[in-house]
Amino acid sequence: MKAGFYPKLALDGIRKNKRLYLPYLLTCIGMVAMYYIVLFLKDSRAVTGMPGGGTIQPMLDLGSWIIAVFSVIFLFYTHSFLIRRRKKEFGLYNVLGMSKRNIGRILFWEALIVAAVSLALGLAAGLALSKLAELGLVNVMHEGVTFTLEVSPAGIGMTAAVFGGIFLLLFFNSLLQVKVSDTVALMRSESTGDRPPRGNWFFGLCGMLILGGAYYIALRIEDPITALVMFFVAVIMVIVGTYLLMISGSVLFCRILQKNKKFYYKPNHFVSVSSMVYRMKRNGAGLASICILATMVLVMVSTTTSLYVGSEDVLASRYPREIMLKLYLDDPDGMSDGNIGAMRDAVSEVNSRHGVTPQNLRDYREASVAGHLENGAVETDPDKINDFSLDTYANVHQFQLIPLSDYNRMTGETETLEEDEVLLYAYRTAYAGDRVAFNGGGSFRIKRQLESFVVNGDAAMDAVSTIVLIVPDIETGISGLWEMTDGSGNRIVNLNWKYEFDTGLEEDAQIALSDELYSLARGFSLTEDRDVLAASCESRAAEHSGFYALFGGLFYLGIALSIVFVFAAVLIIYYKQISEGYEDQARFEIMQKVGMTKKEIRRSINSQLLTVFFLPLIGAGCHLIFAFPIIRKMLLLFNLTNVTLYAVTTLISFLIFALFYTVVYRLTSNAYYHIVSGAREAK
Repeated sequence: MKAGFYPKLALDGIRKNKRLYLPYLLTCIGMVAMYYIVLFLKDSRAVTGMPGGGTIQPMLDLGSWIIAVFSVIFLFYTHSFLIRRRKKEFGLYNVLGMSKRNIGRILFWEALIVAAVSLALGLAAGLALSKLAELGLVNVMHEGVTFTLEVSPAGIGMTAAVFGGIFLLLFFNSLLQVKVSDTVALMRSESTGDRPPRGNWFFGLCGMLILGGAYYIALRIEDPITALVMFFVAVIMVIVGTYLLMISGSVLFCRILQKNKKFYYKPNHFVSVSSMVYRMKRNGAGLASICILATMVLVMVSTTTSLYVGSEDVLASRYPREIMLKLYLDDPDGMSDGNIGAMRDAVSEVNSRHGVTPQNLRDYREASVAGHLENGAVETDPDKINDFSLDTYANVHQFQLIPLSDYNRMTGETETLEEDEVLLYAYRTAYAGDRVAFNGGGSFRIKRQLESFVVNGDAAMDAVSTIVLIVPDIETGISGLWEMTDGSGNRIVNLNWKYEFDTGLEEDAQIALSDELYSLARGFSLTEDRDVLAASCESRAAEHSGFYALFGGLFYLGIALSIVFVFAAVLIIYYKQISEGYEDQARFEIMQKVGMTKKEIRRSINSQLLTVFFLPLIGAGCHLIFAFPIIRKMLLLFNLTNVTLYAVTTLISFLIFALFYTVVYRLTSNAYYHIVSGAREAK
């Protein structure tokens, strides 16, 4: 036998089945290119060398793992379409005397050709587009661009290793399928599954209950921490519920349509519904996969876009002033007017040297303690707080106690309080009680609740909500709490002084002022032989790059993963149309022989399109609507409070995806039409 016999058969098999192999090859090339680009960006000197580069590297590394894992799952899923279609051809080879070992050689050469083409063209596309991707990422992060062309040898090697391993596994899988099938099974592979399936009410009901449970979780969650934990539980429930509902429910849906005589007994509906019912179990799995992929794309695009577009709002929320100086003090005596006054004078001297007159100044002392609030009682013992279950975590708050004198100085008010009275302001939460009592500490009557109060960046950063208490003085506020410690012997109450202001300076000057204030505070000695425990000085200008690195990186990674998932959805839609076209070809051929015209075939296809096509899109829309509340809570962890921005972004994302989905499905339906109507491909 000639040396080139098996490679020639493999090439001939790919060429004759180009309708199946071309989209598969294009998808493989796209995934290889995307994987290399993500690896290239992770190690790019332009990315790692800019401010915030250390933040985006772990995200890109995570993204590369997600693409690799998804590629394994998805390529196995789509490869099954190819093998199922080719089994009849392999069965024919077997009938003509070719052994399964010889068929295995053909499969080997096909796998080698697909792997070589995918890796060669995919890496070529990745190398060609990597610099463009780098420029895009640098632009998203608002940094300067470079025009040095780089190549990542490590990225090339890793890409070749990962996808080479995937193609090897695909080869072994196809080899196993041929080996375990006898000749008759291979020849009849395309007609398997023609027995009408029966709808399973139990699985359909389970799917509805699981999906309803996931929706209930999404609507019930109130605090961001619980939302973050339960989100992944809800995602798994949505995936399982969607598959059960669409696999079982789609069969029941077709049966219901068949019982509707006014709908079913029409030429365009009769053919489409009767053909769909025979393959609805596989069809339901495909529809569920499309629905899940669509939901993933919409969630990623809407959330990452909202974070990126709203990054300035988030930055301003996290850093409400341009300069935020904070001193950590060792005991209440260190917070005396004399000590704070000395520190305030030293800060004023530094500001004067920089020509700064503080604007929007917020100068106050604060005691903070975490506690679990229930019925007006605050449990501050850390060990007991950790014992609370997740469903009560919404009651855990950070309490900030500010002396009345500092509050009056900041606001210009002349408020007075009795020794057992406080003013209360609830941030990201609500409080309906009239008292608040700390275990082992004081009990206070709420004189009134403040309608507004400018909270600091710490409250914006905290995952839990914050309750601000304006107390008569710090000593009264922390009475009984100061001596309490956690299991490690650390005090549960933190004392600090905050000095926050705007400067009106350029960003570089703000950073220079911040650095000098930090050096001053770190080495400052208070009066009365007391030292500052620690100090921090944050500058909004210094954190600007880090924020854009985080949100720009998330946005970029979201777009990259969305492209991969869109590849997958498009290929599933295409193979769904192709496989169903070949399955329906005989039925439509019979219908044409009894007088069905091609115009009626087109109407029947449109009927099927309208009956089935919108199910994944409607499902993705429902998932997105019910996911909106829990995702909105999770975005609070990033300080994104602009609900309108997220709602508009989500709506626009859905409309654009729906348009794209419609175009793709319409184009792929033409392939279905050409198959079932008997049209031949142009040679």
